[in-house]
Amino acid sequence: MMASSSSQSVPSNRVDKDLNFQLPLYKAAIRGDWESARNFFDSDPDAVTARISKISETVLHIAVGRSEAIHFVEKLVELMPTEALSLTSKFRETALHYTAKYGNVQAAKLLVARDPELPHIRNDTNFLPLHLAALFGQKEIVVYLLTVTRENVEPNPFAGRPGSLLLSTIVHSGFYDVALDLVRRYPKLATTLTPGGNTALSILAGIPSAFPSGGSLSFWQKLIYFCIPVKLAKASHLRHGCDVENLSERPAKQMTLCWQSLIQNFRRDYSILACQKVYTELWNIIGRAVPQVKKIHDTKLTHSQAMDLVKCLCMEILQVDNLKSGSIYKPAVILAATLGHYEVLDEILNSFPSAIWCLDKDGHDLFQIAVINRRETIFNLLYDLEEHAHLVTQNTDINKNNILHLAGKLAPPHRLNLVVGTALQMQRELQWYKEVEKFVTPSYKGKENSDGKMPSMVFTEEHKNLVVEGEQWLKDTAKSCTFATTLIATVVFAAAITVPGGSSTHTGLPIFEKKTPFVVFAVSNALSLCSSMISVSMFLFILNSRCAEGDFLYSLPNKLIIGLVNLFLSLAFMMIAFSSAIYTVFGHGKAWILAPITVLACLPVSLFLSMQFPLVKDMIRSTYGPGIFGKNRNNKFRQIKN
Repeated sequence: MMASSSSQSVPSNRVDKDLNFQLPLYKAAIRGDWESARNFFDSDPDAVTARISKISETVLHIAVGRSEAIHFVEKLVELMPTEALSLTSKFRETALHYTAKYGNVQAAKLLVARDPELPHIRNDTNFLPLHLAALFGQKEIVVYLLTVTRENVEPNPFAGRPGSLLLSTIVHSGFYDVALDLVRRYPKLATTLTPGGNTALSILAGIPSAFPSGGSLSFWQKLIYFCIPVKLAKASHLRHGCDVENLSERPAKQMTLCWQSLIQNFRRDYSILACQKVYTELWNIIGRAVPQVKKIHDTKLTHSQAMDLVKCLCMEILQVDNLKSGSIYKPAVILAATLGHYEVLDEILNSFPSAIWCLDKDGHDLFQIAVINRRETIFNLLYDLEEHAHLVTQNTDINKNNILHLAGKLAPPHRLNLVVGTALQMQRELQWYKEVEKFVTPSYKGKENSDGKMPSMVFTEEHKNLVVEGEQWLKDTAKSCTFATTLIATVVFAAAITVPGGSSTHTGLPIFEKKTPFVVFAVSNALSLCSSMISVSMFLFILNSRCAEGDFLYSLPNKLIIGLVNLFLSLAFMMIAFSSAIYTVFGHGKAWILAPITVLACLPVSLFLSMQFPLVKDMIRSTYGPGIFGKNRNNKFRQIKN
């Protein structure tokens, strides 16, 4: 039966009858039951190449879907004539297309061994099995099909748009090491556009998971990420200290010194290599024992492979003329700036310094894009430009907005929501506006856009709702905290006038005044009362504040931080005073009673700390910390400029 027969029409009643008749064979192929299938073939030899599904699949199409049924496939391939292996389904897909989608490498090897032309048959969407394997994320079979797919066929699957489509599909699937090998074998693919007008570089620049900037790791994950090795470093060549080729022409003393140098270098390099192997093996053992460590290793390996691919693509783009190279790296630059992938941007700027002047369709330059999308890692490039900084920031877009107008616009929701609490969101927006203001010339602060608005007017209009929401958030927080601090103040004040154990009837002094636990009680009680009153004062200030937009930068967050910290201190001191009082009255020198008292006292303090600490930490970092701007990342553009 020929492959073209799949497109022939068959009466509907005949199809239903055939399908019902072939149903046992269909089930046997799914189960991998070769004995049942063999009995069926003995009774109906034509069933080997018959269509047994509504989309004209053969039994081979069905069988290759399960890697466990490899014995069934092996026997079936031996039984089928070679020309039958190229039979196609309704969508012109051979069994090899199916193995590519399912990732059945063993079945693919059996098919190609019988018919080496199978990898070059295209389906109705003009896809080779190799394309489908990449599209469905089957890395192992992609690697195999790359070795059996020839380039001397028409059209060449590794050249022009078919090759570019293949490369882009492999990049989309995250097989960056495979893509790197493909680009090294066929360098022109790096500069060829796909049917959609993309290149591998622009596609890679748009994948967040490919780069460290696209992920969010905790402190401990970052520490492991930094320490864990992804590959062994190559040992340095033994060429230090002398020229081995000319040893025979040197004096004996010099030769002796040279050989000594070689031996020392060998010992040093061998020691380094041995340490690296031990270090790597140690992390491999940890990775096998702790799946999370293995996951971090795989993530770092992916990032390393992606950066190697970016470097390779940039090197190949350098080989074409300036006009064409600009059209290739421009989409990648704009996308990297939009998504905050500074690693990609660094590499492109290292290869093409003029890329810093790229504009998007709305006339926004690199730093305007960074400001619009609140990408501080991209904006921080301005700190590396030094004398060029003011020149870069003078651009205006098609609506006559300068960079300060854009800083005055509200951040995108997905960036704004990274900060917890509307008050802190407003603070971050003010920080962006103030930081951008440092880079523009004084005249730009009063320039109007096409709507006749100055930057300050844009900021006020865009953030008026956020100011209202921030004020409400602050006052709601202050109200709830005021109630808690007032309650604590009431309790500790009452405890101060009703001391543990009472007072002496003769002197009027506390009975336990000379005992250490009582002294601890008195001091803790006083500190708790003082802290609670400071906290109440701060929260009352917030409740009575006007909450103007400028107050969100420092004044209001500062008051809230002081209030929350003192609330925590008052609670902690109150529990210490409570524990001391209990021990003073009921302890009677019994040291063992301290343990349960301490545990009980720590519970409410720990609960409060766990709930409020993330907010307080973010507020302290945002208000008093070094900030997100001006951090030096040893940018490569600086190295070029210098």
